[in-house]
Amino acid sequence: MFLSLKRLALVGAVAFATFGAQAQEVTWRVPTSVPEGSPFYVNFLERFADNVDLLTDGAVEIQPFGAGILVPALQVYDGVKDGIVEAGHSTPSYLVNQDPVNAIFAGFPGGMGPEAYSTWIFEEGGKEKLAEIRAEEGLKSLVVGIGSSEIMAHANKPIKSAADLKGLKYRTSGPWAEVMRDYFDAVPTVVPPGEIYTLLERKGVDAIEWGPPSGNLPEGFHEAAPYIVVPGVHQPTFLWEVVVKQETWDALDEALRAKIEAAAELTTLQSLVHFYDQDMKAMETLRASKAEVIELDAAFQKELSDAGRDWIKKTAEAQKAEGKPRMAEILEGYLAYEDRWAEQSGYLIRNEK
Repeated sequence: MFLSLKRLALVGAVAFATFGAQAQEVTWRVPTSVPEGSPFYVNFLERFADNVDLLTDGAVEIQPFGAGILVPALQVYDGVKDGIVEAGHSTPSYLVNQDPVNAIFAGFPGGMGPEAYSTWIFEEGGKEKLAEIRAEEGLKSLVVGIGSSEIMAHANKPIKSAADLKGLKYRTSGPWAEVMRDYFDAVPTVVPPGEIYTLLERKGVDAIEWGPPSGNLPEGFHEAAPYIVVPGVHQPTFLWEVVVKQETWDALDEALRAKIEAAAELTTLQSLVHFYDQDMKAMETLRASKAEVIELDAAFQKELSDAGRDWIKKTAEAQKAEGKPRMAEILEGYLAYEDRWAEQSGYLIRNEK
């Protein structure tokens, strides 16, 4: 699915063709939207840096920087476009308010989980669709991370039904923020990742969502609030990318471009299985903590998922009515693949109780 034999052969062939030539030395400063040391920083960006170093034999150096050091946490894409840095690491979730087509790639309630989504990205043209969008923005997109399902909320109030969402002050972003506001009368707010714990602890919000279990555990959210709400209907999976200014990418020779592409795919595979493993261990710790784990019943999960699908369909239709058909076109293929996966994947063994 990820690193095909054809792709590996290409990397090897290009490397052989350039053997003996002087290595092209490249350094990219790559800020991210999360604090240094967070699981997204380590599992996605640092892993990508290591894989690039390995596959390019040190010819390309990726220098990771935590949120706010070179550019503000939520302005990574702009930092690359403006030429402040050579590349940046962030998620389409932070761009939904600028262009809602990003919601398809950010992950949304009612959307595909990590198995189906990663297959759609790499085998059914999802990655190419994202690349086309970024190319219009003057950027080269490298998918470097697809995540496992998130925890829906760490909350100061129990959440068990739609009634519990009404008026709820909820730190979130992306499609979920739109659905919470428009369908459930919640009050979404967006703050940079580094400010979430303090906001929750001081009850500046009623609930927060951030990442999968292994992403939330080191943040200590379970110590700041008494309830943990699962499963992550709001974000069945998520995508992070490294974006590079197109002219920066074009300045690389063919050999390095092929190797960096391979490093991105390798990082995506490695980071996803790492999340799976670490999430199980994190859930054991969270369930043993003082916080109460609330598992939403099937009916409420469906209500949330149906709202998410309705929102994204209506948003795509509105975009089309404004003469912007791309979101509707991509969404049609996405939802068709999601339905196909649901209909044909029953043969898979998932070890569920």
